[in-house]
Amino acid sequence: MTETRTPTRAAVGPLLRRAVVTEAAMWRSLYLWARRRPLPLGPGDEPFGYLGVVKPILGIFIALSAVEIPIFDLIVSHVVPWRPARWIVLGLGIWGLLWMVGLWASMTIHPHIVADTGLRVRNSSGIDIWIPWSDVAALRKRHRSLPSSRSIQVEKEGARQILHVSVGSQTSIDVLLRRPTTFDLPRGRSAPMDELRLYADDPDGLLRSARGTPAPETDRRATAAPGHPL
Repeated sequence: MTETRTPTRAAVGPLLRRAVVTEAAMWRSLYLWARRRPLPLGPGDEPFGYLGVVKPILGIFIALSAVEIPIFDLIVSHVVPWRPARWIVLGLGIWGLLWMVGLWASMTIHPHIVADTGLRVRNSSGIDIWIPWSDVAALRKRHRSLPSSRSIQVEKEGARQILHVSVGSQTSIDVLLRRPTTFDLPRGRSAPMDELRLYADDPDGLLRSARGTPAPETDRRATAAPGHPL
């Protein structure tokens, strides 16, 4: 019994901690967004958003969540005789709605940052990667569709390791690195990566704003995974 419980606890512990951290970050983002506090930018920093590609989907989910609250409240209050059930369902509905709005807020107040000294790649509150310009060999614009909706994906091209920080299963900028580099990710330190690909709503603007980098490259070709339209 002891031998089977130990691995389970070891696996569940970090998972619960990540869930608590994610939940706390979501509520903090919602608070800051509701207060309309300005982004803490340094001199010369320029923010670039990435919400645009998923804004319609998030908007639909938020609207549906808002509509579902009174509908489920009406159903439960007339069907379930146990009165606390109504308040439980109502609480879960409101929590779900606020969580979706919090996700929107988190993606809004944590943009990518182009600074004089480097590039800060972000995705909501969970991903925050700093790349000094001295580690960047080249930047190029290239739209890609990925087979998975996960925000963090690792791909291997021959001997090269590529880290995708995607939004809506898409990336639009390739960051070619001078040397294999590891990054801090939600699940720990990554393997050495030769390239990082990210999504930005305005890739052209981000490339123009990049300072202290090699001349940006633009590749207008696009690739798509099987089943995804170009």
